Amino acid sequence: MSKSGTSKPLIESGWLRVLLYIISLFLLITIFLSFFIIGLYKGKFDAATLQSISQKENLWILILILFVLTVIVSYVFRRWVDRKPFISLGLDFNGHSPEAIAGGMLAIFIISASSLLLKATGHLKWMEIIFDPKALFLAFGSTVLVAFYEELIFRGYILNNLMDSFPKWLALLISAILFMIFHWSYLGFFPLANMLIMGLILGLNYIYTRNLWFSICFHIGWKFMVGPVLGFSGDESFQTLLQTDLKGDESITGGASGLEGSVLLTAVSLLSLIALYLFLQRKFSPGSQPAPGRI
Repeated sequence: MSKSGTSKPLIESGWLRVLLYIISLFLLITIFLSFFIIGLYKGKFDAATLQSISQKENLWILILILFVLTVIVSYVFRRWVDRKPFISLGLDFNGHSPEAIAGGMLAIFIISASSLLLKATGHLKWMEIIFDPKALFLAFGSTVLVAFYEELIFRGYILNNLMDSFPKWLALLISAILFMIFHWSYLGFFPLANMLIMGLILGLNYIYTRNLWFSICFHIGWKFMVGPVLGFSGDESFQTLLQTDLKGDESITGGASGLEGSVLLTAVSLLSLIALYLFLQRKFSPGSQPAPGRI
């Protein structure tokens, strides 16, 4: 009998496994959130309910529900549909700490560079600093959970299995488009372009290494810098460190979508994507590896 790590998948086509995974996860989350709303608000769903859900306490409950359900569904599909170890989704940290650090630092660089460009061009002013350690700690905790379950979904399971059915570059593009659709909060070219580029950056390292820690740490760094630290998100469910004031052309400032709708972020992110691609190509290309018997 084959070991679980080498058994043939229950469903041969990777794209079909992805489709069933998305449907199962969506249905399970919908059912649990429906019970959550019925239990907490007696089935009443209106603007007041949405506002109440976005409050800190309820938001943490929602994040924990999504985190737990994502881990459960991903585990079940990986073990009994893919018939591979759960850790093979890319969760092995051994030897991947430099990638994790690089992912976090790259995200911090992209957000910081874009912010400084906004400030240098007179489109951004930070009004004041409000240092609330508890708020920052809680915001960081929620960011870690969100980053982990989103990466488990889009890179760990979806991209991983799509590469069994499609060439890696097509699989990367499909996973990035799905990621963009999932984060489709604002209409407009630049918000969508930035989410697409972010999805490509998050998946690029994965198609070379099949490891999630670069993308998890990149995701954490991006979300924590944009929202809790620099105050671009407009999310009033947590106190931000810096209070921002954006003025000028909305294609530059990002308008209602904040920094993630800015053309400056598009430019910095695109250059970072190209630089990351060139680095990974050089690192993992056959010509960059030492020849046998040579030091």
